[in-house]
Amino acid sequence: MFEAYSNDVLWIVVIGFLVAFFLAFGVGANDVANSFGTSVGSKVLTLTQACILATIFEILGALLMGFKVSDTIRKDIYDLDMYENEEKVLMMGNMAALFGSATWNIIATLLRLPISGTHSIVGAVLGFTLVVKGFRGIQWKTLGFIVSSWFLSPVLSGVVSVIIFLLIRKFILSKDKPSQVGVAFIYIISVFINVLSIVLDGSPVLYLDRLPPWLAVVISAAVGIIVGVIIQFLIVGNKKKQVPIEQAHEEISLENPISKDENLMLTDDDHPEVRKLFKGLQIMTAIFGSFAHGGNDVSNAIAPLISLWLLYTKDTNGSTPAWLLIYGGFGISIGLWVMGRKVIQTMGQDLTKITPLSGFTIEIGATTTVLLASKIGIPISTTHCKVGSIVFVGMTRSTNDVDFKLFKNIILAWLVTLPFTGVISGLTMLVLYSTTIS
Repeated sequence: MFEAYSNDVLWIVVIGFLVAFFLAFGVGANDVANSFGTSVGSKVLTLTQACILATIFEILGALLMGFKVSDTIRKDIYDLDMYENEEKVLMMGNMAALFGSATWNIIATLLRLPISGTHSIVGAVLGFTLVVKGFRGIQWKTLGFIVSSWFLSPVLSGVVSVIIFLLIRKFILSKDKPSQVGVAFIYIISVFINVLSIVLDGSPVLYLDRLPPWLAVVISAAVGIIVGVIIQFLIVGNKKKQVPIEQAHEEISLENPISKDENLMLTDDDHPEVRKLFKGLQIMTAIFGSFAHGGNDVSNAIAPLISLWLLYTKDTNGSTPAWLLIYGGFGISIGLWVMGRKVIQTMGQDLTKITPLSGFTIEIGATTTVLLASKIGIPISTTHCKVGSIVFVGMTRSTNDVDFKLFKNIILAWLVTLPFTGVISGLTMLVLYSTTIS
């Protein structure tokens, strides 16, 4: 036992903050590519523009939405009661978890492989727990729920993205001209879904948690309709000549003589007029995706640090300090600026070709999945959602449009993540435990 702010454990806190920064750095360098990789790949944003937007919205998402998932990781994976009167042991365990997760995130980024920050930190937490307490106290039900979400999330996200992609292609791109009303309607639905996910049972910082569900729905619908009306006015008000899709098919066929069926499948969403219509949508969904990433994945970087800090301060309320969420968001942003281009290239260019339309459907499917998971406190993998959507939509456009060799390498990295971080965290904890605990 020790008193609050005890000098006896101050060294753990100091080292913990340093290691947590490197973990946040690694998460930013690797995971933030999930938010803006497709936008950079489709060339609707430059890398610098993507980094600026990500810096703003990652930190906002961390501050306004990062509470629930942080609590899930630090409270629900193992039984905290096991460490009663052993707070120093638990503090060292959280420091070991930070180190194990940070190590793998940075290694994976150097290899240009997008991995799950959620996998990483959960494996690291289990690693130190097994060293100190064995299998006793592990919340297997919660862990099983989390693990199952890792497999379900890419499939669910991919299916949602493909459905949206096919609906747009059938009801908008199959027309002689891209439907102006249809595009405005997509804006309405997209804004409604994203705003609802934010305000429904939302941040206590903005008192959104006090809104009744019906009012959250009304606010979200109102915002969506307002945006849709503005978009419709801007589109209708712009009388520039639009190239009919049928004519576009003929023009592209002359340049690249391929079969009509293949032409219809591959070139509708890459025509300049279609790119123009969906450019704004992709940027908007990328911003929402970044906000969601900050809310969901900042917990991967700082949940052990939050636990460590609350133990150090003897905070009986156990609430997540907002400044720690900002600290995590700041570290994530630095990692993006310094090393983010590596995984952005993998996600936005190497895995499959991205257009503004396919990028939009990828992002809206993944964002919807991640935001809903954040609302109920499930720390699902943003990486799995985005990669699942990229592969599903890429296969829908063309089965030859996906680099399956790269995809297999990504899957292998996912499988290695949990045991690797668990071993590193466990070995770190073994050294700390044996040298400092009498």
